[in-house]
Amino acid sequence: MPEESRRDALLAACTDHVLAEGLIGLSLRPLAAAVGTSDRMLIYHFGSRDGLVAAVVDESTNRSVAYLNALQAPTSVRTGVLRLWQAYREPPLHACNLIYVQAAVSGYLGQEPYRSAVRSSNDRWAAAMRDWFQRCGAPRAKVARITQLVESSLLGFHVDLATDSPAELSRAVKDLADAAEGLAG
Repeated sequence: MPEESRRDALLAACTDHVLAEGLIGLSLRPLAAAVGTSDRMLIYHFGSRDGLVAAVVDESTNRSVAYLNALQAPTSVRTGVLRLWQAYREPPLHACNLIYVQAAVSGYLGQEPYRSAVRSSNDRWAAAMRDWFQRCGAPRAKVARITQLVESSLLGFHVDLATDSPAELSRAVKDLADAAEGLAG
């Protein structure tokens, strides 16, 4: 198998494992065993544990963006917010968001490569959300404001799922959807 193909296959397997098990406490030897390789091969392909983590966060973001791009956009910003919240709770986005939050916490503490990986993830996710809201009919001049409001709020609600049920957050999400629709004019 060519080196690039082997690296891609390892990255996919490592990302699957991290999405299932989490990023916090990730150790190379157990990860390598879980994906059928050695820790030395992971270092060879990714340079270091940090290089692997950055690649996993990047791949997780790629999967999130692809998932969002594949969703059928509704015809209003309000319904778009509600559909996004539903998507945030579906397994693909839920798992990717958990990895993002775990990386973001480490980045918040100033640790690299988390800080840079999260910054890159933010940029790509925000671009995908701006496209989403344009597909939902938001005026181009207001898409950036709507995206910033909704992205920050939904991520906060997603974190709140650790302590609150989706039903408890439902009213706040509906209020957010109304506010975003109001911004859209």
